[in-house]
Amino acid sequence: MPLYEHVFISRQDLSNAQAESLVEHFGTVLADNGGKVVESEYWGVKTMAYKINKNRKGHYAFLKTDSPAPAVQEMERLMRLHDDVMRVLTIKVDEHAEGPSIQMQKREERGERRERRN
Repeated sequence: MPLYEHVFISRQDLSNAQAESLVEHFGTVLADNGGKVVESEYWGVKTMAYKINKNRKGHYAFLKTDSPAPAVQEMERLMRLHDDVMRVLTIKVDEHAEGPSIQMQKREERGERRERRN
């Protein structure tokens, strides 16, 4: 089955438990349609670059899935209809990266940055 990565932003006034339950809810939607969640991460509340629906911050969540396309389409449809979800991004990938995402890694583990040119 195809591999996908999803990031979605939910409203800032939700509690952490409510935001994490959204991840579980959408994981069950995938499972009901023949897919599975390989890994999920809750990134926490982060400040956005611009306001969305009068919100400056949002709860970010990340899902790695192994699902058929109709299951992903159904999950995205339900995310767009859900009042608490503000934005959704889905990307089809060739393979999932091992270990935690770059958001969950500590700054020391990320590797060296390139030097700036003057």
